[in-house]
Amino acid sequence: MQRYFVAVAGNIGVGKSSLTTLLAQRLGWEPFFEPVVENPYLADFYTNMSAWAFHSQIFFLSRRLHDYDALMQHPTSVLQDRTVYEDAEIFARNLYARGYINERDWASYWDLYTSLSLLLPPPNLVVYLQASVSTLLSRISLRGRDFERNITADYLSQLNTLYDEWVSSFNLCPVLTIATDDLDFVQYPHHLDIITSRIEDRLRGKEILNFTPNQP
Repeated sequence: MQRYFVAVAGNIGVGKSSLTTLLAQRLGWEPFFEPVVENPYLADFYTNMSAWAFHSQIFFLSRRLHDYDALMQHPTSVLQDRTVYEDAEIFARNLYARGYINERDWASYWDLYTSLSLLLPPPNLVVYLQASVSTLLSRISLRGRDFERNITADYLSQLNTLYDEWVSSFNLCPVLTIATDDLDFVQYPHHLDIITSRIEDRLRGKEILNFTPNQP
């Protein structure tokens, strides 16, 4: 039996953890989740990004690399909730561009990331979940994490732009892009059926999957 490594990518609140959980149950694969609640800097970061951005990103990078070793050694197929590439090329880059990470810290961080990323085997497939800013804000509000209450529409919009740019040039493995504004794979099992089928069929390809509002 072939062993697969699939990563689920996307902005804050887009549904990565939910999809990772459901796919793991459906496929019998091992999930590896983003260590959000374990990050000791995250609450401080959302309160004062300039003071804690670098610390928070270093934690995510170190934890992601730790998890990477575990998932690569796992005997079965695995699903990863957010990739190390997103940590650096989306979130850390955005914080640097906004002035929350200074030039010296960014240079050190980027050198560490680029050196380590050369040693990491890429996934077999990245599943990229897209959503509009209004959808992201709604989902963030529904899950009710206190430390996410200060996330702004502007911040999410900039992340969306960086995500689209990153996906357009990402060539380490195939990418399956899924538009999720009108998609509810938690409430409607047949939406999950479609996604699961496309993942199994497209582990070697790229595809955009759209759902229409009137599709229950």
